[in-house]
Amino acid sequence: MMNKIIEYYNSYNEDNRLKSKTHLPEYLITMKYIKKYLTPNSKILEIGAGTGRYSIALADMGYDITSVELVPHNIEILKSKIKAEHKIKVFEGNACDLSFIEDNTYDIVLLLGPMYHLFNDIDKHKALSEAIRVTKKGGVIYSAYCNNDTVIYKMFYKKRILDYIDKGLIDDNFHACSSPNEIFALYRKSDIDKLMKNYDVTRLHFVGVDMLSYLYSNKLNLLNKKEFEEYMKFLSVICEREDLVGFSQHMLDVFKKN
Repeated sequence: MMNKIIEYYNSYNEDNRLKSKTHLPEYLITMKYIKKYLTPNSKILEIGAGTGRYSIALADMGYDITSVELVPHNIEILKSKIKAEHKIKVFEGNACDLSFIEDNTYDIVLLLGPMYHLFNDIDKHKALSEAIRVTKKGGVIYSAYCNNDTVIYKMFYKKRILDYIDKGLIDDNFHACSSPNEIFALYRKSDIDKLMKNYDVTRLHFVGVDMLSYLYSNKLNLLNKKEFEEYMKFLSVICEREDLVGFSQHMLDVFKKN
C-alpha cells in the first residue's frame, strides 16, 4: 500500500494544487484555524508534511517545526525550500509509528494528509493515537479528511458512477468502499465521530475547508483579486455551519488534548 502512495505522489504536484484558486481555499481556511491557536513559543509537528506548504509557511513565521513525511520525493522538495533562518527538522517516517518522538512534545500537531490514505480502523487509530500521544496536554491537533459524498457527486458529474457501482466500490447507501487501489480513503462525519469517540480530547471546530469550490473550479479561476477575497470571506462565515459542512470536499477536525 505504501508503495502505491509513494508512486502517486512521485507524479503529483501537491505544491501547485494548493496554489490554484480552486484549492487555495483549503489552504487559507486551514491556516486560519492553525493561527487561531498559535502562541509565540508554539512547537509544531506536521505529520505527512508533503512538499512543505504548511511547514515552510509556519517556519517563515518563525516557528520551530518538525516535519515528518513518508515520500522521499516530497522530502527532497521540502528540503530544497528550507532557508538558513528556518527552524525545521525533517524526518522520513510513517504517521502510524512516531516512536522516535517522545510523548507530550508539541503544542500544535498537524495531521493533514495521512488519514486520506489509511484504509482500516487499526491504522487509522494508530495515526490518531500517535498524533495525540506526541501532543502536550492542552495542545491542539488538526486532522483532515476527504468527504465521501462530494466524491459521489463528482462521480455523477463525470458519468463514472455506474462503473464504481458495478465494481462494488459504492454500497446501497452511497458510502464509498475505499480501497488501497483507489489511493484515497473517504469519510462521512459520522465515520469521524465514531473514530474519535474514545479519545480523551475535546472538539474545538469541525470545518469544511473548501466547501463547494471543487464544483466551480473554472469560475473560481476567473475571479479577480477583490472577488476572490469576498469569496474567502464568505467561506469563513459558512465553513462551520452544520447544515453546510457536508458539502465540503475536505473536512478539518480540530481538537484539544485533555
